[in-house]
Amino acid sequence: MNYTQLSDALVAYTENQSSEFAAEMPVFIREAEQRIYNTVQLANLRKNVTGNLTANNKYLQCPSDFLSTYSLAVIDDSGDYVYLQNKDVNFIRQVYPSPTATGLPKYYAIFGPRSDNEDELSFIVGPTPASGYGVELHYYYYPESITVAANGRTWLGDNFDSVLLYGSLVEAYTYMKGEQDVLALYDSKYKEALMLLKNLGDGKQRGDAYRDGQVKVPVA
Repeated sequence: MNYTQLSDALVAYTENQSSEFAAEMPVFIREAEQRIYNTVQLANLRKNVTGNLTANNKYLQCPSDFLSTYSLAVIDDSGDYVYLQNKDVNFIRQVYPSPTATGLPKYYAIFGPRSDNEDELSFIVGPTPASGYGVELHYYYYPESITVAANGRTWLGDNFDSVLLYGSLVEAYTYMKGEQDVLALYDSKYKEALMLLKNLGDGKQRGDAYRDGQVKVPVA
């Protein structure tokens, strides 16, 4: 389902062809996408980037589209990956009170907004890097909305359009102050589709038949 098809479906389901409704439609869809992306941890919502720490600098800039961390690793002088443990900023400050105590980082925390841009975050690592070690960050991000995507297509619209449709309908019908029984129906259909998506993102994408065995339905 592309953006045009989704928009047409919202109009058809709600029977609302007003210009005011059409103007607000991107808002309904973006709100639904935000709810979905913060409910299910899909592998499709992860990115991988590499970079470098700076010697004697314990801060590392987060990517501009960073949402949350999946993993952060430092690449040591032998080329080995050392995955850092996530801790609180206070822990790192207490264990490594002196910024001049350097070494291979073991811990990291989200430090907070950058001084030069309050909209972007930064990491703090401990101990302070002794060298410009390479780093590899896997992180969650908000993908481009279907409302502005090229050709009006996204992974969610192509692969799980039911959850996007009913999530958008919940937002749209709330805006319309529609009848509560219809809103409850759309919400139940949304939750049903969301559970199927969670079954994929939080279930199937995190296992395989070799490790977990094949899924079996009990025979009556």
